[in-house]
Amino acid sequence: MQKAIAEHTGAEMRSRFGWQTPVAVLLILVVGFLVVLPVIFLVEKTFNVGDPLSFPASQYGTGNLLSLFTEDYDIILNTIYVALMATVMAIFIGFTMAWILTRTNIPGRERLERLMEVPYYMTPLVGALAWAVLAAPKSGFFNQAWHSVGGKSDLFDIYTLFGIAWVMALFEGTVAYVMISASMKSMDPALEESARVMGASKLRTTMTVTLPLVLPGVLGATLFVFAEMLGSFAAALVLGIPGRIYVVTTSIWSTVEAFPPNYGKAAAMGLSLFLVMVAMLGFYRWIVSRGSYATITGKAFRPRPMDMGRFAWVLFSICLLYILLAVILPVGALLLTSFQTFATVILSQAQFTLANYQEALALGPVRGALFNSLMLGVAVASIGSVVMAVLVWIIYRSTLPGRGAVEYLAMFPSSVPRLVFGLGLLWAWINMPGGLYGTLWLLGIAYFTVLLPLGVRTIAGVVLQVDKSLEECARVCGASWGYQMRTVTLPLLKPGIIAAWMLLFAASVREVGASLLLMGPHSKVIGPSIVSTWANSGTQLTAAMALIQTFIVMLALIILFHVTRDTKKEMQ
Repeated sequence: MQKAIAEHTGAEMRSRFGWQTPVAVLLILVVGFLVVLPVIFLVEKTFNVGDPLSFPASQYGTGNLLSLFTEDYDIILNTIYVALMATVMAIFIGFTMAWILTRTNIPGRERLERLMEVPYYMTPLVGALAWAVLAAPKSGFFNQAWHSVGGKSDLFDIYTLFGIAWVMALFEGTVAYVMISASMKSMDPALEESARVMGASKLRTTMTVTLPLVLPGVLGATLFVFAEMLGSFAAALVLGIPGRIYVVTTSIWSTVEAFPPNYGKAAAMGLSLFLVMVAMLGFYRWIVSRGSYATITGKAFRPRPMDMGRFAWVLFSICLLYILLAVILPVGALLLTSFQTFATVILSQAQFTLANYQEALALGPVRGALFNSLMLGVAVASIGSVVMAVLVWIIYRSTLPGRGAVEYLAMFPSSVPRLVFGLGLLWAWINMPGGLYGTLWLLGIAYFTVLLPLGVRTIAGVVLQVDKSLEECARVCGASWGYQMRTVTLPLLKPGIIAAWMLLFAASVREVGASLLLMGPHSKVIGPSIVSTWANSGTQLTAAMALIQTFIVMLALIILFHVTRDTKKEMQ
C-alpha cells in the first residue's frame, strides 16, 4: 500500500514539475532576453564618451552620468516633482472611483464604469492637446471667455509644473482605477459586512478593512503609475515646451533630435531613474511579504455593494465631476477646435470647416497607421495578457529559485522612459540578423516589452488575493500543473486578465515613446503620426486626428465589451 502511494506521489510530482519547470524557465529566458538585451546597449551608451555611433565604444567614462548632477539637476528635480505630485493625485482619483463604483450602490454604476475608462483610451497626448486648448494663457478657451466678459489677467496657465501633473493625473488616474478595482472586485464582501455588524461606520470600514485588504493592488498601482509619470512624454512635450519646462523625457527628445545627437547623455538620463524604481519595488515586496492578503478562498461569495442611502447621489456627483474634467470638457474642446480654421471659444468669431477631417482621412499614411495600431493592439493584448498571467504565477506561486529577481526583471522597462528604452531596442535590433528593424514585428516585440510591467502589476494584485489552498487542492487530487492552470488558476484570475487585456490594448494603440524610433516606412502607427502633425501642422488638424484615433479605439472596445459581456456577468 505504501509503495503504491509513493509511486502515485512520485508520478504526480513528475507530472507537475515535468511541465512547470520547462515552461517557467523558457518564459523567463524569453523575457530576460527581451529586457536585458536593450539594457546592455543602454549601459554601453551611458558610459560611451567617444563616438556615440560606434559599437563597441572606442572610449569609456563617467562623463555622461556626472553631467546629470552638474548640468541637468534642475531637469531631474522637475521630473521627480511632477511624478510625485501626479502620482498622489492619480492614486487618490483611482482609489476613490474604484471604491465608489465597486463597493457602493450609486445609480448608473455600470455606465459610469464604462465612462471611467474613456480617459485612458483618449491617451495623455489627446488630453494634453485638449487642456492646452482649454487653459493655455491668453488663447485658452477658459481665458478667452474670461477676457470676453471684462476679465484682465488670465484665470489659468496650463504651461506649468502643476499643469503637467494635473493632466497626467487625470489621464493616468483611470489606470489606477482599473488596477485597484480589479482587486476590489475580487474581495470577499463578508469581511466588510462583519465590520459593519460590529458597529463600524462606512468610512471606518473602508479605511480599516477595504484599504488594507486591497493594499497589494493599491501599491502595485502606485508603483506603476509613478513609473508612468517618470517616463511621461506626450503631456510634458505639449505642455512643458511652451512654458520652457523640461523633464527627463523631453530633455532626452531634444538631445536625440539635436545634431549631432548625444545618445550617451540620453541613455544616462534614462538609467538614472532605475535606482528610484528599484527602491520602490523593494518597498512594495517588503510590504507584501509582511502580511497575507488572500480574500478569495474555497467559500463561495458574490460581491455586494454597500447601501449608501441619500449619500449615493453625492458619490454619483463626484464621478460626474471627474468625467466632466477628463472626458466631456477635453472632448468638447477638441471637437470645437477640429471644426475651426483657428481655435476660439467666441462663436461670433469662429470660422467652421470640415477641411481638417477631410485632410486627415485623405492621408494614406494616417489610414495605414490606424490599421497597424489596432492590429498590434489586439495581438499584443491577446498574447501578452496570458503570458503575463503565467509570469505572475511564477513570481508569487512557484518554488523556482530566483523568482523574486524575475519581478525586478519584469518591472525594469517601467523604470526607463519608453523613449530611452526605444533607443536601446533600436541599437539592439538594428544589429540583429533577420531584418526585424522597421517592421511591425519589432514594434510588437517592443510593445510587449515596455508594457510588461503594466500587465504584471495589474494581474499581481489579483494573484495575491487567490488563496493557495485552492491550487493545492487541485494538485492533491492529481491535477497536473497545466491542468491546474487551465481549470483553477486562470479562471480565478479572470478579472485581472480582462483588465490587463483592455489596458494592454489601449496602451499599444496609444504608444508614442518607443514607436518614435522604431517605425519604418511601411510600419507607421498612429501615436507618432499625431505628434508629428502637432509639431508641423498646428492644433486644428491634430485635434481631428486625435478624435479619429479615439473614436476608432472606443469602437473597438465597445465590440470587445459586447463579446465579453457574459464573462463579466459571471464574475460579478
